[in-house]
Amino acid sequence: MAQTNDSNPLVAFSNAMADAVAKAGSATVMVDTRRRLPASGIIFQPDLILTADHVVEREEDLRIVMPDGSQHNASLVGRDSGTDLAVLRMDKPTPQTAEPAQGEARIGQLALALGRPSSDGIQASLGVVSAVGGPVRTGRGGLLENYLRTDTIPYPGFSGGPLVDASGSVLGLNTSGLSRGMSLTIPVSLAWNVAQSLAEHGSVRRGYLGIRSQPVDIQATQQQSLGRQQAHGLLIVWVEDGSPASKGGLLVGDILVAINGQALNDPDELLASLVGKLVGQPAVVEVLRGGQPQTLTVTVGER
Repeated sequence: MAQTNDSNPLVAFSNAMADAVAKAGSATVMVDTRRRLPASGIIFQPDLILTADHVVEREEDLRIVMPDGSQHNASLVGRDSGTDLAVLRMDKPTPQTAEPAQGEARIGQLALALGRPSSDGIQASLGVVSAVGGPVRTGRGGLLENYLRTDTIPYPGFSGGPLVDASGSVLGLNTSGLSRGMSLTIPVSLAWNVAQSLAEHGSVRRGYLGIRSQPVDIQATQQQSLGRQQAHGLLIVWVEDGSPASKGGLLVGDILVAINGQALNDPDELLASLVGKLVGQPAVVEVLRGGQPQTLTVTVGER
C-alpha cells in the first residue's frame, strides 16, 4: 500500500526544510549597496541589518528591501574589513529578527544557505557543514577566529545572507569576500559579537600586548610543570618599552602558554584571543620562566 503524504518521511523532510527557509527568510533582506547585483543581509536587531562588508560599496543611498517587498532607507553604522562584516541601521524598526542557533555547528550537519539577491523572493541551497576551523588569516588582511565551510552553492547575491539549520535558526553569515574562489561562513557567535561591537562603537576593538614572539616546542618536563599536555607555546623575543606586556612583567625569554586559561600554540591564536571585551581589561597570563610556570596579570592595550 502506498504511503500517504502524512506518513512519507521524504515529504516530512521536505516540509521541514521549507519551514526552515520560511522562518529564516522572514529575517533575510535584500541589501542594495553596490552597483552590481544586490546582496543579502540578516535582521539581527529590530532596526539593524548585518551583512558582508565587501558588498557595501557606497556609504550613501543605501536601501533595504524587506521580505514583504517594502523598502527602507539605511545608514552605515560600522564596518570591519578583517571579518568582512558591516552593520546598517534602517529608518524604521521591524519586529521580525533572526534567531541564532544554540550550540556550535557540527561537521555533517544539514544546513541551508539563504539569500535574497532580488525582490523576487528568498532563494536557498541545501548542503552539509563540511569543515569547522580557525583561526585563519583572510584575504582582507584580517584574522578570522573561526569559520565554517559547507557544500551549499553560494549563488550570486548570497553574501551577507544566513546559513541556517533544519529548524531555521542561524548558524552563521555567508560571505565570498574572505577567500578568493571560496565562500566561508562566519559562525553566528562570532558574527553576533562583531555586530554588537560595530553597533556600539562603529568598529571592532582589537588588543595588543606589545611583544614579538615565535612558536616553540614545550618539552615533556615543562608540560609536567604546567600540569597539562600542550606541545607548543610562544617564545617572547622582544618586549616594547612601556607596553602592556612590559608593565605586566613579561620578559624576553618567557614562553607564553595561555591567556585567561586559553592555551596559546601559535601567534594567530594569540591575536584571536585579544579581540573584543578583553581590550582594556586585566588578563591572567601564564608563562614558563626558566622552565617553571608563573602567572602574571597584564592589562590588554588597544591597537
